[in-house]
Amino acid sequence: MADNVWGAPSPRANLGETDLAPNMGSFGTTKLKEALPINGSVHAEKKAETPAGWVRPTAYDYTAYGKDSGHEWEGNARVYEWNGENGDIGPEVPALEVELFGEPDKRGNQGLDFSAIAQIELTQEGPVRVQPIADFNDAGLHPAMLKNVQLAGYRTPTPIQRYCLPAIHFGYDVIGIAQTGSGKTAAYLIPILNKLMGKAKKLAAPRPNPATFQEGVDQRVRAEPLVVVVCPTRELAVQIFNEARKFCYRTMLRPCVVYGGGTMRDQEDQLQKGCDLLVATPGRLLHFMNKPSVLTLRRVRYMVIDEADEMLMDDWKEELNLILSGGEQEESNINYMLFSATFPKVARDLAKSHLAETHVRLRVGRAGSTHANIKQQIIYVDPSLKKQALLDLIKSLPPTRTIIFVNSKRAAEEVDDFLYNEGMPCVSMHSDRNQREREAAMRGFRSGQWPILITTGVTARGIDVRNVMHVINYELPSIDHGGIEEYTHRIGRTGRIGHRGLASSFYSDRDEPIASVLTRTLMETNQEIPDFLQRYVPEGMTADNLKFETDSDFEEGATGGDNEGDGANTDNCAGNDCGGWGAADENTAAGNDTGTWGVNTAPAVW
Repeated sequence: MADNVWGAPSPRANLGETDLAPNMGSFGTTKLKEALPINGSVHAEKKAETPAGWVRPTAYDYTAYGKDSGHEWEGNARVYEWNGENGDIGPEVPALEVELFGEPDKRGNQGLDFSAIAQIELTQEGPVRVQPIADFNDAGLHPAMLKNVQLAGYRTPTPIQRYCLPAIHFGYDVIGIAQTGSGKTAAYLIPILNKLMGKAKKLAAPRPNPATFQEGVDQRVRAEPLVVVVCPTRELAVQIFNEARKFCYRTMLRPCVVYGGGTMRDQEDQLQKGCDLLVATPGRLLHFMNKPSVLTLRRVRYMVIDEADEMLMDDWKEELNLILSGGEQEESNINYMLFSATFPKVARDLAKSHLAETHVRLRVGRAGSTHANIKQQIIYVDPSLKKQALLDLIKSLPPTRTIIFVNSKRAAEEVDDFLYNEGMPCVSMHSDRNQREREAAMRGFRSGQWPILITTGVTARGIDVRNVMHVINYELPSIDHGGIEEYTHRIGRTGRIGHRGLASSFYSDRDEPIASVLTRTLMETNQEIPDFLQRYVPEGMTADNLKFETDSDFEEGATGGDNEGDGANTDNCAGNDCGGWGAADENTAAGNDTGTWGVNTAPAVW
């Protein structure tokens, strides 16, 4: 088996000559070149020539975006605006259609490999079972919504979409435990918006007609959204908002987004033009909830909590409970959707407090797992040689959009300056950058101006950029700060729905605490195990019977306290003695009460 080694080999590994993964090239023994000192405001002066095939790097002035002028907030992105007198569906707007969905000849996902995703096991675990759809044409979508789905490039529903669409259509609350890159954003946006189409005049609050609205003349309104989506990060909020802009096209439903770091005035202006679907981070949402003249949740019909485990780990439980139960809305009129990468006890408690007992619970793959569309390779690198190893790794591949993850803000700036000094077109982003800087960096990364993004884990869950072909873990996440879940979210920035991607991770002896679960994660999708990780391969175990600590998150009826020991989440409670979270009744088998959702062409377990 090949050894992915750069620099001094691990003293615990009996390694021969360096032999990197196929097609990755050799890093050789070039002496490390030190980066220029960081000046904290602009890229250091570039000294090296840009390698062939890469765009010429442009200096990024990290102070230029601290000014109010010259910046357009992501929350002010253009949305479809209709003349309220025209009926329930507005006319097509070709220019906006191109802005939202891209040029016609570049739309769609033809040629993508869905085989790995289609084979992902999906298990229905809740008290209610639904019959999945096989095709978007079978989903009972309004013709305008079906057209939006097609314009967005969706051809074949992913497993979670096959089950979420009918579950939401029939009015069930939903818990979705879905791995990254599984298509869950569309899984809830499409059916929720489809249910509200044609009902906006009846359900929505009055709002000014955008066709005749005059700033400073017409009276503003209070935002009274029908749908609220709560997520943990600014970047993820913007990402969901951009998806909502697509699916709200030509409908009577107006999307808005509010998030920390953005200007209050602009966000308030957008809300007071009318808001039917609101995407928000918790802190900023609570701020506007405390301004009843600007926002009220009394009309909310759908409440979605996305990446719930991330928010609960950040001790936002109290804020989430205020959002879920705050305001004037009647909970009996609300459908709740909770999506999470894992489902620990704190998430189960939240679900028990707000979701109906007759909910649909879906698990896509193993909690925290990834899929085989991502090729993972682990490379042993001596810590003192990491920068040169990184440069050689990037140069060994054809130029491609790349995300490099580090564990600290200083490391992000050091790697950024080093690569720019070596002629690479790069930009960095971390939590100390203000929101203008972060949005400008993301725009440059998406556009290809800076096709290499160096970032901390702050964006591990918020980036969904087309054609990210390579993710590099310059530093693996520590076991105490995210661990294998953070690793999975990071590498999930590539290999998005149907695409293939490469994830390379630098490993050294200091990463030993994560070695065991990292090895099992590689085994799960039949990745190559390098020699220096062979000692962590469990004896007698195969990819079919691997054990992971988070597996106990899904024990039927598990709602009891957590025992300490070995880092595993082991629960004391099982069966039907746990408040209605026991095993599903056999009489609610898949396919019952499925209405007109067509032929059941897929089993409950894939």
